[in-house]
Amino acid sequence: MKFAWIMAPGNEWEEKKGFITTGLESGIDHVLDLVDIENIHKLGNISVVSDQEDADIILVGKNGEGDGTLHLPVNLDDSKDLAVANSFKRKGRIVAAYVEVTSKKHEELARILGRVVDYLILVGSDWKIIPLENIIADLQQEDVKLIAAVDDYHEAKLALETLEHGTDGILIQPEDYSDIKKIAELIEKIESEKYELKPATITRIEPVGSGDRVCVDTCSMMNVGEGMLIGSYSTGLFLVHSESLESEYVASRPFRVNAGPVQAYVMTPGNKTKYLSELETGDEVLVVDDGGKTKTAIVGRVKIEKRPLMLLEAECNGVKVKTLLQNAETIRLVNDKGEPISVSELKEGDKVMLYLDEGARHFGMSIEETIIEK
Repeated sequence: MKFAWIMAPGNEWEEKKGFITTGLESGIDHVLDLVDIENIHKLGNISVVSDQEDADIILVGKNGEGDGTLHLPVNLDDSKDLAVANSFKRKGRIVAAYVEVTSKKHEELARILGRVVDYLILVGSDWKIIPLENIIADLQQEDVKLIAAVDDYHEAKLALETLEHGTDGILIQPEDYSDIKKIAELIEKIESEKYELKPATITRIEPVGSGDRVCVDTCSMMNVGEGMLIGSYSTGLFLVHSESLESEYVASRPFRVNAGPVQAYVMTPGNKTKYLSELETGDEVLVVDDGGKTKTAIVGRVKIEKRPLMLLEAECNGVKVKTLLQNAETIRLVNDKGEPISVSELKEGDKVMLYLDEGARHFGMSIEETIIEK
């Protein structure tokens, strides 16, 4: 998962405070700071990266006189940084190394440190893509997160997307609050997944009695056209629409998807699934729109109640899939025109959107295996 750390500009706490607060509000909860650890912790649940003993993440390879601005790291020609990093690792501490890459020797030391530390911050006064590519390629099998220190949005985008993998994160010293917002939006865009939705023909609709139905209430507002991928078969998940539409019977609840019975699958980030019965407060689910674009939402609450159910069967490319949904007018799928359609209005021959997965599922992960679901 891509991430960002910030280093607030300026020397005075009141000046830095606004940047750190804006970062936290934007989902950036790691701050590199050599001075104000105690003050930063008072602002919220924030991890501070510093060379001080009481830091959440110990920083090696960066010195300063307490002013919090970028400085050249300590002499990289000796093994002092490596020795310090090893010492803290033996104590069970999380360690980040800070390396300014200005020569081939610095690049080589970065690779060595990358095999020891948890985070490797790479700094370049005039970034060239090749050194970054070399380090990413050399350390991609190591258990280290690579972070590029960048000056602006464009450098951030370049670093995060270099090669197929890119760096894991970026460190930015923002000049304006808007810089933080732009970076947060960039990471959200990069992290978003895309699912190819296909039209499937409804071949069967019938009531099947009552069961324990799950409503997933998220901490996000969903728009018309958005919902979640739900299904009884892992091979085919229906786009079940959110309750973002008004009804003559109930008010809209745009944070909710009435998802189906407890045994159904729901798509979660990373092309993984969970059973609806497994979801609980704090979990992440994928919100998907009618074009297959996604965003991550946090589950705020799960409601399980006994309700009448109906069976829906659909066929796409010769594959038949089924799901169960509550038998109610407010439950909607999405048709092949991208429009929400109530299950009470569906009839055989109608087309609805679903996602077909060629792989099977093992503990929620897609795998290449033959499996029969019926």
